Amino acid sequence: RMPNWGGGKKCGVCQKAVYFAEEVQCEGNSFHKSCFLCMVCKKNLDSTTVAVHGEEIYCKSCYGKKYGPKGYGYGQGAGTLSTDKGESLGIKYEEGQPHRPTNFSGSTQRVGGSNGCPRCGQAVYAAEKVIGAGKSWHKSCFRCAKCGKSLESTTLADKDGEIYCKGCYAKNFGPKGFGFGQGAGALIHSQ
Repeated sequence: RMPNWGGGKKCGVCQKAVYFAEEVQCEGNSFHKSCFLCMVCKKNLDSTTVAVHGEEIYCKSCYGKKYGPKGYGYGQGAGTLSTDKGESLGIKYEEGQPHRPTNFSGSTQRVGGSNGCPRCGQAVYAAEKVIGAGKSWHKSCFRCAKCGKSLESTTLADKDGEIYCKGCYAKNFGPKGFGFGQGAGALIHSQ
């Protein structure tokens, strides 16, 4: 060990003296800017990306893989199931008391009563909900029934409980005959 002649602060990673110009502080500890890296993936950290566990510092992603809860809805955004515990990064998962993320907003609230998504029939949760034609849909199911094009609640047409893009709706259910698209100067759609 190097003697600490200046009596200054020691880096929480390399234990060498940290001088003001190179200091990063985190939860009462001092670090060299060059040492303020995730212990697993070695990414540079800052106040918005650091997660602290005891004396160890991680990026939020590696921290979540090592210490966070496992299963539905945690880690990668609503509705994902990740079984990645970070073994490829050298993380050894530690069983124990589950840690609760502080920013979890409880967005697994089911919407639409007992009715599921009109397209797939599965439960629709608040984080994945799109409302169209008076019903709650999954974002991934909110597509034209004919061509599969993604829809916006403002650009859809509905008929008999199904949703369509305006083009497919007009082609399949729009008015037919003289004066509707067949006259002079009209754009003719061929299928």
